[in-house]
Amino acid sequence: MSASKQGFVTLSSELCGFSELTLRGTGYADAYFAAVVDMVGNDLVEELLTTYGRLPADPEARDRTLRARILSDEKLGPIARNIVKLWYTSIWFELPDAWHKKFKTQREDRRFIPFTYAYREGLLAPAVGAHVQGAKPPGYGSWAERPVLLEFDGDPML
Repeated sequence: MSASKQGFVTLSSELCGFSELTLRGTGYADAYFAAVVDMVGNDLVEELLTTYGRLPADPEARDRTLRARILSDEKLGPIARNIVKLWYTSIWFELPDAWHKKFKTQREDRRFIPFTYAYREGLLAPAVGAHVQGAKPPGYGSWAERPVLLEFDGDPML
């Protein structure tokens, strides 16, 4: 059985706080899934998604369990946190040396930018209410106006 791209997007949505629609709209959901599978292997991605699929439905219990069983887990936590960093910065960061010593498969892991133009669709700028520097300018004359900080409840890209 191979890990599910849809499961990856659903997990990513909950970890990053952006809707699945927004993540798919970046154009990099399938490519990021492939990059994660390439870096850690299908078996570990499948284990992560299976653990995620077993989280309770109750929001309070779900959040607590997500933090305990995935984000704080010595095996799955570094992978999950790297997935968040990948979506926000468009960079895959090499997993910690201690993790490699204990869990590493025979795959090469390194820090890299999977797709040159993914930076423009990273989640960091919209999460803080900014534009992507050098890629998505706010428009002519925008420097003359004070920035407006938007309040939002939920996905800042919708």
